[in-house]
Amino acid sequence: MNMKFDRVYYEPDALNYELGKKLQVKYKDLPWVEIENHNRIPELTASANRDFPKLKRLLIIGIRKTHKYVPNHKVSDWLVPFTSSGCRAMCLYCYLVCNYNKCSYMRLFVNREQMLDKLIRKSYEGNPQTFEIGSNSDLVLENTITGNLIYTIERFAREGRGKLTFPTKFDMVEPLLGLEHRGKTIFRMSFNPEKIIQRIELGTSPLESRIRALNDVAEAGYPVGLLIAPVILVPDWKKQYGELIEQLSDELSPKVKKEGFIEIILMTYSFVHNAINTEAFPNAAKLLDKEKMTGRGRGKYSYRNDVREEAEVFLRDKLSQHLGTMPIWYIS
Repeated sequence: MNMKFDRVYYEPDALNYELGKKLQVKYKDLPWVEIENHNRIPELTASANRDFPKLKRLLIIGIRKTHKYVPNHKVSDWLVPFTSSGCRAMCLYCYLVCNYNKCSYMRLFVNREQMLDKLIRKSYEGNPQTFEIGSNSDLVLENTITGNLIYTIERFAREGRGKLTFPTKFDMVEPLLGLEHRGKTIFRMSFNPEKIIQRIELGTSPLESRIRALNDVAEAGYPVGLLIAPVILVPDWKKQYGELIEQLSDELSPKVKKEGFIEIILMTYSFVHNAINTEAFPNAAKLLDKEKMTGRGRGKYSYRNDVREEAEVFLRDKLSQHLGTMPIWYIS
């Protein structure tokens, strides 16, 4: 994927780093705007919601100053702030919008050595642990710009202890296949029915491409997971998710089905999403379903407990029928 940007906003000190210098050369033909802090760009925060797609065409380059690890108890032990935040894609439910509002554009952090130094030191504390490095961005997408994922996987394989993990909705995995990863990186691919990908996960890879990518990384020896997320209960959701699971059963490789695991997350939506989507994508699918959803504090909406239970029973049954060799690690 050749991502094109309209403009670069940058912290001057970022150009003192090796990666900052490389990005300066790579995007030398774009306008560069100097900023004090990647978290505070007044002209962008003042933009209207309808400008959301235009904001996604901006690239912000800075230095990550916050390195606080957050405990996690799903696939990983820790959520780790890493080399990027935000994303170029425009999934209509994206949880990053809850954190950054319309400013969920891609930010690249050039101090990758500092971040990985800390992670490697942390990996030797206590028992072997797993570190989620992709909770703030899609690292496969970011890697097409920075090469950071290649750097991270190879160096952690040599120096780290435990495992790294990240999810993705993109298929650009070719640069990762020949790496010496030593089984220390768990690759997780996110799936949804193709109609939902096309209408709701705007700018991400198609379903068939994601399946091929997961098969390829499993063949390359990576531990793998299958993430059905977020489950969106559209009117014909049982038909769509039933067909998705059948397609996964037919097209995933025996290696994935033998060695992989499954995660399931039901969608959480918010008032912020609804405000942006209504103005920026007036013809897009409407995700706020007040018949099925209930408030969950701070302007968020999730499916009612009885609705969630119905979905969980359906998905467990279908997965047991078609992908019964793959354990379900959790449903949330």
